[in-house]
Amino acid sequence: MTRIAQKPTSQAAGVTARADIVSHTLTKTAVASALDRAVFAARDSLIARQSAQGYWLFELEADCTIPAEYIMMMHFLNEIDVPLEKKLAVYLRAHQAEHGGWPLYHGGDLNISCTVKAYYALKLAGDDPQAPHMARARAAILERGGAARSNVFTRIALALFGQLPWRGVPYIPVEIMLLPRWFPFHLDKVAYWSRTVMVPLFILCTRKPVAKNPRNVHIRELFTTPPEQERDYFRDAVKQGGMLGRVFLIADRLGRMIDSFIPRSMRERATRRAEEWMLERLNGEDGLGAIFPAMVNALEVMTILGYPNDDPRRATAKLALQKLLVVGPSSAYCQPCVSPVWDTALATLAMQEAGDAAAVSAATRSLDWLQTEQVLDEPGDWRANRPGVPGGGWAFQFANSHYPDLDDTAAVVWAMHQARNSEDYTESVRRALDWLVGMQSKNGGFAAFDADNTYYSLNKIPFADHGALLDPPTSDVTARVVTVLARVARPQDAAALARAVAFLREEQEDDGSWFGRWGTNYIYGTWSVLTALAQTGLTGQDPAVRKAVEWLKGRQNADGGWGESNDSYARPFCRAASTPYQTAWAVLALLAAGEVGADAVRRGIDHLLRTQGADGLWSDPTFTAPGFPRVFYLKYHGYSGYFPLWALAAFRTLTRRGITH
Repeated sequence: MTRIAQKPTSQAAGVTARADIVSHTLTKTAVASALDRAVFAARDSLIARQSAQGYWLFELEADCTIPAEYIMMMHFLNEIDVPLEKKLAVYLRAHQAEHGGWPLYHGGDLNISCTVKAYYALKLAGDDPQAPHMARARAAILERGGAARSNVFTRIALALFGQLPWRGVPYIPVEIMLLPRWFPFHLDKVAYWSRTVMVPLFILCTRKPVAKNPRNVHIRELFTTPPEQERDYFRDAVKQGGMLGRVFLIADRLGRMIDSFIPRSMRERATRRAEEWMLERLNGEDGLGAIFPAMVNALEVMTILGYPNDDPRRATAKLALQKLLVVGPSSAYCQPCVSPVWDTALATLAMQEAGDAAAVSAATRSLDWLQTEQVLDEPGDWRANRPGVPGGGWAFQFANSHYPDLDDTAAVVWAMHQARNSEDYTESVRRALDWLVGMQSKNGGFAAFDADNTYYSLNKIPFADHGALLDPPTSDVTARVVTVLARVARPQDAAALARAVAFLREEQEDDGSWFGRWGTNYIYGTWSVLTALAQTGLTGQDPAVRKAVEWLKGRQNADGGWGESNDSYARPFCRAASTPYQTAWAVLALLAAGEVGADAVRRGIDHLLRTQGADGLWSDPTFTAPGFPRVFYLKYHGYSGYFPLWALAAFRTLTRRGITH
């Protein structure tokens, strides 16, 4: 029987309406109360982690390549800290995956280069090659073609230990230092990280020293063909580089043929130039380039050039590496670098959004510290392509004055400009904006460290089989710069801003998202750009914004959160279990696009409220960003703290104002 709904009487309708109002009010009050509690708990936990000097510093974790290389470095130098070695080995064993090898990020596929280094490091540390974990790793390596299939940097490390012949690595003589700027390859044409790693490597690959290797450990068992008989070390690089790769390979072979004819005086001059370049950028206790691979190479170069143990430069270079260690009671790992400026800028933005007296006080302390870290008149490599641009940026690390970072700089300016005491930072903001605008590339975009670093053919050379030789403009960095240019709105920046917005429109993917170069991945890129476009005044009615909003809503998980795997750097968007930081990015993106009242936002907020930890923050095992897509990934431990706080506080701010769109 079909039931016909009866229209309620006026009295019944009044009761129903009142009940709805009461229910809605109670629900709203409960949500507001839970939201306040979550914001306060996260705020207090973050403030408790703020240093006395005002900065925040969270651990920055990479894959097992870094701790493995630390063990290899100790054996190269014969300076083995046995207790530390044991703890590093514990960490490596704990991170071996079910597939038998080591991935580049949590849950990732086996990476042969990382696995070869981890295996060798464990064997150097004394692990029995017949132990089950070593046997599993060895079988996985051999199944994938053996150690000869590892990347160039791994093969160079093996050559330094005498595990494969030098013809198994690209010919990179130190005379490269003497090449003129017009030459197809020049240091000024590659990214800062490539420069700082390569210059000491030129000396190592020219001198061809042999590691001390005091325990005389070899890994011949990892080769399917004996390494001295292997004839196809560059197969994968040539395949990747196509015709241009074959041309570079021919040049590589010609270089080896004429190497013995290079005058000794020329080699010595080139070595002196490389050494002087390296020493100028040693960067004290923060190390060459403030990144682990460059710092290791620098220390090893000093050793083979005869610097004694008590030479202050060598001692300081070693101390810089030791400062990257994270040592626990039973295990230890080595960070690739440290991230105090980045952590501090983002935590400050979250505190400012929280907005209460305690949060504002913490933000003021952090901004005062940041103001002292600005890179102003120091010499910097950015001047090679922008000689007339004065300093004004911030580095990523405590000190790295040759290499300030546009992304960090924009984030710091953002926080300074919206501070309640913003007038205290007026000159810092002015200098920073002048530097940022001066670093705009010809296509309107902004890169991380350089301008117009777009010599894409160099990624085809055999040395660059990692495909990360360059620092071209990206959507996420450009978006951060657009955000601050639009916020401050100086008339003299209008043209640069317009060109940058045009770049972002061109970079939008067909599905509506943006690629995230420095955070995983399309969720990060889309958050970055939607935030920037909102600052320019573009609303949800703009077609690009509307398309991005629909893309984000379509990627929400059933639990209300968002998650994306680093597999997205090898394939199209790869949905994954929800993470606190990616959920926060998506919520912040939707809020920026005017979706405050959207069901997707409410569900995202609910997810963050449900998953907050007892300590007031959030935790997640996944890696949050690429160092280099497909090659090297990072886990910023702070991302699961300040980003969710930022999102919750932003939602609370907007809803309290009664804003629903």
